[in-house]
Amino acid sequence: MKKRTILLGGLAVLAVVAGTVAFRTASFAPADIADGGDIPLAAAPAYDLADAVAHLSAAAQIPTISHQDPADNQIAEWDRLHVWLAATYPATHGAMTRTILPNRTLIYHWPGSDASLAPVILMAHQDVVPVTEGTEKDWKYPPFAGTIAENAVWGRGTVDDKGSLIGLFEAIEALAKSGFRPKRGIYLVSGHDEEAGGTGAIAAAAKLKAEGVKAIFTLDEGSIVLTDTPVIDGPAIMIGIAEKGYATLKVTANAPGGHSSMPPAETGVETLARAVLDITGDPFPIEFRGPGASMIEALAAKKGGTTKMAVANPWLFSPLLKRQLGSAPTTAAAFHTTIAPTMLEGSPKENVLPQSASALINYRIAPWNTSADVMARAKAAVGDAKVDLAWVKPPREPSRISSTSSQGWKWIAAAARADAPQAVLTPTLVVAGTDSRSMEPVSEDVYRFMPMHFSLKESAMIHGTNEHMKVDSFKRMIDFYARLIATSAG
Repeated sequence: MKKRTILLGGLAVLAVVAGTVAFRTASFAPADIADGGDIPLAAAPAYDLADAVAHLSAAAQIPTISHQDPADNQIAEWDRLHVWLAATYPATHGAMTRTILPNRTLIYHWPGSDASLAPVILMAHQDVVPVTEGTEKDWKYPPFAGTIAENAVWGRGTVDDKGSLIGLFEAIEALAKSGFRPKRGIYLVSGHDEEAGGTGAIAAAAKLKAEGVKAIFTLDEGSIVLTDTPVIDGPAIMIGIAEKGYATLKVTANAPGGHSSMPPAETGVETLARAVLDITGDPFPIEFRGPGASMIEALAAKKGGTTKMAVANPWLFSPLLKRQLGSAPTTAAAFHTTIAPTMLEGSPKENVLPQSASALINYRIAPWNTSADVMARAKAAVGDAKVDLAWVKPPREPSRISSTSSQGWKWIAAAARADAPQAVLTPTLVVAGTDSRSMEPVSEDVYRFMPMHFSLKESAMIHGTNEHMKVDSFKRMIDFYARLIATSAG
């Protein structure tokens, strides 16, 4: 009788669990993600696509390369780009005032007819990363030739980020020529050094703040339309609503040094190695929260089946979810603070024991962590090891999380969905950094999105070999920016 009672009780519990899972799954829907369906979307004006492609090619031939050491930069190339922009886009320069900051960052302003309306800030940076010396031969076409071939423009920066920069200029030029006059002011901010720290965007934000600017939204690079999105294996419009923080920790082990023929029981290099392994051996846990969780919820709602069931019931399936999300670096990065040792320094000679050995560990900080959390975890990991821990420079904290139901979000979503109506609309966390983070003090919301259609494989070319912008993606960008400006500011 007792066994039967236990069995019946167990079955009752299972029935309750099954019923709860079924109900939560059936009623599950991602929360507070507006689709922009209520936005009357303005049409993009006419323009000559062949001319636009030629302009992107020309811009790619101006090597505005941000080097690790700014002293290596060829500042004249930025000046050449500015002259070329003014000559190529006369209607834009007639409609907008241009400010060139001393560091070569650009601020354009198209005043609106209604000063009571909060302006819009659009961003794209001028600089590009170098091509690794010795890899030029691996490029299908020379990296700074701007070759037009195979329905694409090839060259460093065509995607990151001159595609956006020239796309914005093409859109504004077409709008200005068509007679469009904005009711809402428009700012175009183009940093000179996004690839090397973003000091230009910081200076631009300070200037805008001093002028009392408070934008309704800012839009910059950062995410795309991914054509083979995990979970759904199909297209998703992924709009970045936040980005991770950034910090680099220096771990230093000091030791007596000496000749390598008479090493002590533990050298400074060994002490350093143990400390680095202790830090990396205590990773931040995977957490199903923040923009990454919002993304998975939107994708799971589309996918349905057991995927939707698991996401709709984290109270039961949380361990499984976390295990799946942490199974690959590309997904895990959105769900925890990452720890990546990147540089080591020790003795200047192979037979000399170093008096000081150091390592740099780069962190990308999740929105729910802070640099203080990172330092505390590192200190706890090394314990009483004889190492010093210090930041290489002040950390950059994670950005705030922008709304997925604001007016700015709706405008961006509507403009993006016009070109990809079947794609899932989802917020996402940008795991790298963009200039847009600097606009938080002067903008209600900050978003990160470019309407390029890329597969996961294609996205690997950014900062890599054979970077190229497909002509159809470039057209999408111009149309997107034109629709967004005409809709939000018209």
